[in-house]
Amino acid sequence: MNSVLRVFAYLRQYPGLATAQFFCATLMAVSVIFFPSVVRFVLNDILPHPERHHELTFWVLVGLASFFAKDGLNCARIFVNNHFEQNVIFDIRSDLYRKIQRLPLSWFDSRRTGDIMTRVVEDVTSMERVLIDGIELGLVAAIQLIAVGVVMYATDWQVSLWATLPIPILLTGAWIYSKDARHRHKAERNATSALNSLLHDNIAGIRQIKSYAAESEEHANFNRLSHQVRRATLNLMKWWAIYNPSMSFASMLGYVLVLGLGGQAVIANRIAIGDLVFFFLLLNLFYEPVSKLRQLNQMIFSSRAAGDRVFEILDSEDEPNAAHGSSLPATIEAHVRFENVAFAYNDQPTLHGVDFDAPPGNTIALVGSTGAGKSTVLSLLNRFYEADSGRITIDGTDIATLAKGSLREKIGYVTQEPFLFNGTVRENLSLAKRDATDAELWAALDAAHAAGFVRELPKQLDTNVGERGVKLSGGEKQRLSIARALLKNAPILLLDEATASVDSETERQIQDALDRLMENRTAFVIAHRLSTIRNADKIYVLEKGQVIEQGTHEELWARGGKYADLCRKSFLNRDTALVGN
Repeated sequence: MNSVLRVFAYLRQYPGLATAQFFCATLMAVSVIFFPSVVRFVLNDILPHPERHHELTFWVLVGLASFFAKDGLNCARIFVNNHFEQNVIFDIRSDLYRKIQRLPLSWFDSRRTGDIMTRVVEDVTSMERVLIDGIELGLVAAIQLIAVGVVMYATDWQVSLWATLPIPILLTGAWIYSKDARHRHKAERNATSALNSLLHDNIAGIRQIKSYAAESEEHANFNRLSHQVRRATLNLMKWWAIYNPSMSFASMLGYVLVLGLGGQAVIANRIAIGDLVFFFLLLNLFYEPVSKLRQLNQMIFSSRAAGDRVFEILDSEDEPNAAHGSSLPATIEAHVRFENVAFAYNDQPTLHGVDFDAPPGNTIALVGSTGAGKSTVLSLLNRFYEADSGRITIDGTDIATLAKGSLREKIGYVTQEPFLFNGTVRENLSLAKRDATDAELWAALDAAHAAGFVRELPKQLDTNVGERGVKLSGGEKQRLSIARALLKNAPILLLDEATASVDSETERQIQDALDRLMENRTAFVIAHRLSTIRNADKIYVLEKGQVIEQGTHEELWARGGKYADLCRKSFLNRDTALVGN
């Protein structure tokens, strides 16, 4: 129930809409009593007296006016409730997205994209039902139940007592149904999330599925998860199929009791026939909200299961200094130092007492075997992860004390696998500089040797590149990524195998762009190609998370150690071959 209460806590931000909602609901509950009263008056005081038959038309119009008032108020309530509900859902989604942006990368490493999307889109939408339907079924039904109940007992408390006799049965049934409802709904939400995650992965990896002729296997996986959704949903439906008709039957007992006891009261001349009809009409208005509250019970548990998944994200711990911390000066020298830095990923030691020194304007190359910890060094400098011990400084300032936004403004990052959003070339480049002019965009493209192919695109800067840049080649995507880093013009540059996805011809075209990109910047370079690192001011060789060698290319080659061994084993020749991952 805590999740449901937390959803309703958002309602406090809109007291005006909440007051209007309560006002409309209260007047609706009062208006529904008018027509039964009109019916009783007509049956008892108009129809038995011919001299008053001319009044019938007036009272019919009064009954019509009561329905018009009720439905008019309901129309106003729906408008108010829709605005109320959409404002709250907007706030929840906004808070959820803001939270996702502030979570550490380690949080994402253990979760599937499809599951996160399900929580943001489907689970928040499920929470919506407890707001719009919950208010309608809960608030309106509760007020109507109280108003009609008061009138019933004021009319004849004995008949009313028998009419409300099924209420304890309904409460007992609701308690039995609710005992394990949370687990049933949670199982259904989790199964749906798993299915959505598989669907997201398979659509994103459709080329791999087709290239490995794995359609049948993936179809079987999809059917397996779809069966789990079917089984969980059928379990929900089974309980509802038993609960809802049973409670409906219990409600009907009230009608039978009123018919029997009310009929005896009419026979005994204790009440008039109009009073009995009045009771039946009131009883319908009494059990209508009872039925709605029974449906609300189902909704609450469905929304609670969705709410638990949403609030699990909202309650996750932010990455340190995601929004707070000190700021770097507008202009920095960009002197980067790693001092005895250690880091373990998922309890797996990755770096052990690493020391680096990158003076301002120097290029530092990181080489080593796969899994040596090279990319981890860049991730720690970007503070995608936090060092377990030691410290990393920029101009003597520990980056752990910095607001991450301030830190990352000073860093340009080009990854091995360039990522482009499903948007235009302009939109992808402007990520680095929101107010960049066309002249600045073309200058960055020229420097990255990307202007040529962009000019050949159908709409040039306004050409959509497709999801993950699917409409471009690997080399074109990488050159756009380099142009984006050039546009950012950050004093610290990180190149994580930036030429790994381009061929030799393309590499020659962009190598001078990389040289210009690194000029007058402190650069950390992880590279496959010797031509990218041979002119580095210092090369650090990593092995199993430790620095085992450092020096220039010539020094390390002459030393005949690990670096020279990597060269001999991996290079086809000393000018163009690969260093290794």
